[in-house]
Amino acid sequence: MNTFPYSDERFADIQLLRYEVEGFDHLSLQQQTYIYHLSEACLWGRDILWDQNGQYNLQIRRLIEQTFLYYQEKREREQQENQTDANFEALTVYLKRIWFSNGIHHHYSTDKIIPSFTPEYLRTAVEEIAEEKLPLRQGETKEEMLQELEPVIFSPIVMPKRVNQADGADLLLTSSSNYYQKGITQREAEEFYALMKLSDSSTCPPMYGMNSQLVRDENGKLVERTWRKGGMYSSHIEQIMHHLETAIPFAENDQQKKVIRLLQEFYTTGDLQTFNKYTIEWVKETEGRVDFINGFTEVYGDPLGLKASWEGYVNFTDEHASERTRKICRHAQWFEDHSPVDARFRKASCQGLTAKVVIAAMLGGDLYPSSAIGINLPNSDWVRAHHGSKSVTIGNLTHAYHTTAMAGGMREEFVADAHTRDILNRYASMCDDLHTDLHECLGHGSGQLLPSTDPDALKAYGSTIEEARADLFALYYIADPKLVELQLLPNDEAYQAEYYAYLLNGAITQLTRIERGSQIEEAHMRNRALIAHWVLAHYPEAARLERQDGKTHLHVLSYPLLRQAFATLLAEIQRIKSEGDYDAARELVETYGVKIDIMLHDEVHARFEALHLAPYKGFINPRYEVEKDSEGNIISIHPTYTETFTAQMLRYGREYA
Repeated sequence: MNTFPYSDERFADIQLLRYEVEGFDHLSLQQQTYIYHLSEACLWGRDILWDQNGQYNLQIRRLIEQTFLYYQEKREREQQENQTDANFEALTVYLKRIWFSNGIHHHYSTDKIIPSFTPEYLRTAVEEIAEEKLPLRQGETKEEMLQELEPVIFSPIVMPKRVNQADGADLLLTSSSNYYQKGITQREAEEFYALMKLSDSSTCPPMYGMNSQLVRDENGKLVERTWRKGGMYSSHIEQIMHHLETAIPFAENDQQKKVIRLLQEFYTTGDLQTFNKYTIEWVKETEGRVDFINGFTEVYGDPLGLKASWEGYVNFTDEHASERTRKICRHAQWFEDHSPVDARFRKASCQGLTAKVVIAAMLGGDLYPSSAIGINLPNSDWVRAHHGSKSVTIGNLTHAYHTTAMAGGMREEFVADAHTRDILNRYASMCDDLHTDLHECLGHGSGQLLPSTDPDALKAYGSTIEEARADLFALYYIADPKLVELQLLPNDEAYQAEYYAYLLNGAITQLTRIERGSQIEEAHMRNRALIAHWVLAHYPEAARLERQDGKTHLHVLSYPLLRQAFATLLAEIQRIKSEGDYDAARELVETYGVKIDIMLHDEVHARFEALHLAPYKGFINPRYEVEKDSEGNIISIHPTYTETFTAQMLRYGREYA
């Protein structure tokens, strides 16, 4: 029996988990060393993300960390550590929350986290802390620092939202992420990049704006500050490059070495065509067991969906579990040819698709502490079309989620009938993994844009539409007899678990993650709500919400009809994506993916709060113990799982800042 301690501490709305790097001890020392050096490169990007998430984040983190250490030492010195202190407890929770969110805004809602300790409590500590420990600019006094930072920390009206997606607002002026200099408007930014695209006649256009901050020069002209060696984030990028360099001798093959060298060249120059070359070679590397992501990747943190947040992770293949993803990829053309979308939007040739189940060995940047469980890259549409993509399902993370989700009472509370609960108990975990596989392996890689369509035509709605497209592809095919034929599902009943669970989440249970009075803004949550509410509105004979004993429950009346509903919506969303129909995307998202029924929201929160569960989960990284010989050569590496969240965050602040 596996006694691995998956669940760890809980605070605020967060449950921390641990993930086991199962199989690490069976890798060769060369592979282990390769993973170790790639992991160090992964951890060095942490502060890049913190700065991208907000211009004051790094200052505030250091200030709050030093305040925490000051009061912790004071309590120990005065032997008060066992006494209740409301301010100290509030300070500790606030620090853990901003650590978890990589900044002062909630990792999911992007609303500002308001502390419960007082400004006076902070000021008292600052008066006593040595200046060299505080984030003071050259010549700045403690009072000047506090005058600037106190409103950012405590005021609910200063920088209230990291990523605003409200329809009709200027998305840049009302967002506080640090991708655009304060004062630059949405129209200015969109026109800047539209002109850049017009001047590019190449058939291999880069993802403009991906690796830069947009600012005004001394004459008020818009220019880009590129994230590269010698540019923005230079000191951290140089450390990343150093650890990538130390990894090269331990790479499994020459293609991996080529990939790393191209990534280093991109970090050196910031040139987006070099990034394209790196991306293509990364897609080609499929022979090695170890793989990684390191760099500017996903665009969810940019209100305009252009600029990429820094993320990193290191993994190795789970050979046994990957057999199911290999089966899916081997039949990719069959799935594409039988898709319910217009034939004009299907790919004539599905090439270069690779997929596997992996074991995460290290998480960093925008994948830590909260992480995706499936990833499909690259994001460039033309690279996908001509060279393919790589998809992963992160098996040890999904296992940690499934193991801890078995307890808690969610299923008993929100699923009304015993028959459906039985189906979920038998098949939900299996179907959830398979849905992730289909979403990442095939969904994101399916379909094609019309030749005249701008990949960024859907603007702020692009991420939601793309996630909905991949989810619908997976939902449509998880009910197909082909999956039973391929022995990916045991029978033609199992898919019902995914259909029920998906609609329940989109219509009801994901509301537990949204503050009362708010609307839905995060792209993945909008996607799930869009699908659920559209189906409930257009196919009431397939599924509906009903009140029973004072509680709202989902009732599925026809699973085959649900599949027809998913097919119809998939066809429309693929059309929107392929044609770049912005108005239709906006109408669909705003009508079905944003608004919340207030009474239902209150009811769901009350039911969830009675269960005493945390709506969000994230991970503590393992720490690798390295033993070296007298000449400095690594002779053994072992992952350990005893470091606390607080100890890990303080250590990262010392070692990777």
